[in-house]
Amino acid sequence: MGATACRRAFGHHEHGTGLTLALDILTAIGLGAACGLRPFVPALAAGGLAAANATIDFDGTGYSFLEAPGWLLAVTAALVLTVLAARFIPEYGLWVASLVIGGMLGAGTLQDHRHSAAIGWVLGVLCAVLAAAVAHDLFGRVRARLDAQAAGALPLYAEAAALVLAVAAVLAPPLSIVAVGFLAWLLLGGRRRSGEKFAGLRVLR
Repeated sequence: MGATACRRAFGHHEHGTGLTLALDILTAIGLGAACGLRPFVPALAAGGLAAANATIDFDGTGYSFLEAPGWLLAVTAALVLTVLAARFIPEYGLWVASLVIGGMLGAGTLQDHRHSAAIGWVLGVLCAVLAAAVAHDLFGRVRARLDAQAAGALPLYAEAAALVLAVAAVLAPPLSIVAVGFLAWLLLGGRRRSGEKFAGLRVLR
């Protein structure tokens, strides 16, 4: 059930209701997390859905450009560039793009129903940081175990995961909290394994 359908089911149509705010927050954290995995596919998904007014709409906000054709074309070009020249693009460049786009999508989502854009920025950036940390840790460990050809396909898996999460965040906002919880679990699990490995090395010394 999408965000708009949820509001209709509960009879909330007015801006600023508690239910509307909760759904917008869930969408913002989901989009932020999706951007943390890979920044450009979520921007295209959210912008396309917003242009179609599919439970999200940036028109009338300070972030209406997020669904403008020019922006979507520029994001598409950036996506193609990162796919074709992945090995030449520094990871920190994608991190910066993830934080900025995640923050903007979160802000636009909150402003859609007259909520504070600052809330969206904070949530979008924080969830992008979480997802980026998970992606760096997880894909780094997986890449070390694969040959060069298999490792080269990892960015495509990340793009697919980012797309699924972005669409789910818009059309089924409650799934966002599940996804963010799973990412937090992955991060903590990875850090715990790293700590155990370090402790084992110290014992061997």
